Amino acid sequence: MASPVGIFAEELVDVIQYYLGWLLTIFKDVLDLILESVGGILTFPDPVPFIFALILISLLITKRLVLSLLIGAAFYIIEWMGYWDSAMVTLSMVLVATLVAVLIAVPLGIRASSGEKANPVIKALMDFMQTMPAFVYLIPAVIFFGLGAVPGVIATVIFAMPPVVRLTNLGIRQVPPEMNEVADAFGSTGWQKLTKVQLPIALPSIMAGVNQCIMLSLSMVVIAAMIGGGGLGGDIVNALSTIDVAVGFEAGLAVVLIAMTLDRLTQSFRENGA
Repeated sequence: MASPVGIFAEELVDVIQYYLGWLLTIFKDVLDLILESVGGILTFPDPVPFIFALILISLLITKRLVLSLLIGAAFYIIEWMGYWDSAMVTLSMVLVATLVAVLIAVPLGIRASSGEKANPVIKALMDFMQTMPAFVYLIPAVIFFGLGAVPGVIATVIFAMPPVVRLTNLGIRQVPPEMNEVADAFGSTGWQKLTKVQLPIALPSIMAGVNQCIMLSLSMVVIAAMIGGGGLGGDIVNALSTIDVAVGFEAGLAVVLIAMTLDRLTQSFRENGA
C-alpha cells in the first residue's frame, strides 16, 4: 500500500497527463524531429570524412595537433570495432540532451544568482533532481512519452542539468563587485550588465558545468537504452542479457572514447574562452 506521498506523486502524474497531454505530444514530436535531424547530420558523411572533419574542428578548438589526432584515432577505433552507427545515435542523444539542459539550466542559474529568495528554492530543486535515483525518472518519462529515445533524453536532461545550474549561479556570484559597480556607473541596464560583464566573466565556470552535464549525459546511455533509447547503451544492455563480455567491453570502450573526446573538447573551449 502506497503512502500519501506516493499517492500524491501518482495523482500528479495523472493530472499532468490529462491536462497537458497535448502539449507533451507536441514536445515529443519536436524532440523527435531534432533527434532525427542531428542523427542525420552525424551519419550523413562516411566515417572517414567525418573523422577528418572532427580532427580539423578539434585542431581549431584545442590548438593542439597531437590531441586532435588522438581524437581522430578514438573515433577510428569506434568505426574499426563496428560500432559507428550506435555511436552516432548515442552522440546525437548526448548532444540534444546537453543542448536542452543548457537552455533550461543557464536561465535558472542566472535567476538563482539574482536574488536570495529564488536561490534556496532552486538549490533545493537541484538537490532533489541530483540525488533522486535516475531509474525513477524513467517511470513518468515512459508514461508521458512512451518508449524510445525521447523519454531517455528527457530523463537525461533532468539528471544532467543540476551542475550547469549550480556552476552558472556560482560563476555569476563570483564576479568581482567592482565590475558590477563599473557597469552601474556607466548606466548599463540589467541585461547589458548580464551579457557584457557577468556572463563573459562567468563563462569558464559555466563551461565547467557544461562539461559535467555532458559526462552525466553519457553515464545515462545504458539507462536510456532500457526504455528503447538504443545506441551504445542498447549494445551494452544486449550484452548484459546474453552475458557477452566481448560486446559489452567493446561498446563500453566506445562510450569511454566518446566521453574522453567531449571532455577534452569542452575543457579546451573553456581554457581558450577564458
